[in-house]
Amino acid sequence: MTRHTPARSLEGVPFTTVATGKIRRHANPLKMLSPANVRDMARVPLGVVQARKAVAGFRPDVVLATGGYVAVPAGLAARMARVPLVLHEQTVRLGLANRKLTGSAARIAVSSESTLPLLPESVRPAAVVTGNPVRPEVLTGHPDKAVTALGLHAFDRRLPTVYVTGGAQGAQQINDVVGGELPWLLERANVVHQCGPAHVAALSARAAGLPAALAARYHLTPFVGPELPDVLALADVVVSRSGAGTLAELTALGKPAVFVPLASAAGNEQAHNARHLEESGAAVALLGDVGGGRLRGAVGPLLDDPARRESMAAAARAHGRPDAAEGLVDVILSAATR
Repeated sequence: MTRHTPARSLEGVPFTTVATGKIRRHANPLKMLSPANVRDMARVPLGVVQARKAVAGFRPDVVLATGGYVAVPAGLAARMARVPLVLHEQTVRLGLANRKLTGSAARIAVSSESTLPLLPESVRPAAVVTGNPVRPEVLTGHPDKAVTALGLHAFDRRLPTVYVTGGAQGAQQINDVVGGELPWLLERANVVHQCGPAHVAALSARAAGLPAALAARYHLTPFVGPELPDVLALADVVVSRSGAGTLAELTALGKPAVFVPLASAAGNEQAHNARHLEESGAAVALLGDVGGGRLRGAVGPLLDDPARRESMAAAARAHGRPDAAEGLVDVILSAATR
């Protein structure tokens, strides 16, 4: 959202956009005074005025802000209009926008119990753990449907299946390290590898050199669409980034995971997410430079030991909140009726 436009409808829900700006963070505070930051910050007051107008016109009973710089004008407008504000934080640590809005919030919904001690003491009474909402269809997958939809009939179902994903566009880091370890990995498992459209050619070239028996257990795809719930149901181990949505889905399903966090994520949030689950035995976090040896060291014990996989799955399920959407709705309604 970078400019104000009249209210429109998206999927039947009216919406409006407001001016806003992001802060490009840097370890050196002086470098944060960049022309881009100054220009963007100058847009925030305009966005607040526009958001205040939108709030006045819509007259909501409650405002929900889910973080990110785009939420700041709406959150400030809610405070100006004396409308209850509910914050929802998807990551383990509060993002910058939500930190700035906590003092104005009637309720603060967080994704994890471990977030509570990180909140300022003055706002902890307003906090409640809801988790992150998960799409209901993600919880309804069936392994055999994945085999049929993707044509995985050559998979050896006696072996565990690994699902590798870097998100819709793929992840060069994950693709490189997994691509380099394909022979080792396919000796031990079936692999569904969602690599992103830009990476198909390079990985197809790697796969072309595999022995036929191993190649039969490798399914490379640029994108996984409606069949995702079934692929997740089939997977015994997931190798992926550690964004908030991914964590919510994998813990709700109780999937053992090896996380390779995106190093450039704002506030290093993916690393914090991954560490949080690793500390409770619910995942393995591979931070920093990740080569083939580290991948083998993380994935190998899970593939070789079903009991270890089940232990990690149980720990992941303990963090999962498949009812997070209902919990968040309850928080919103309670704030609206205060």
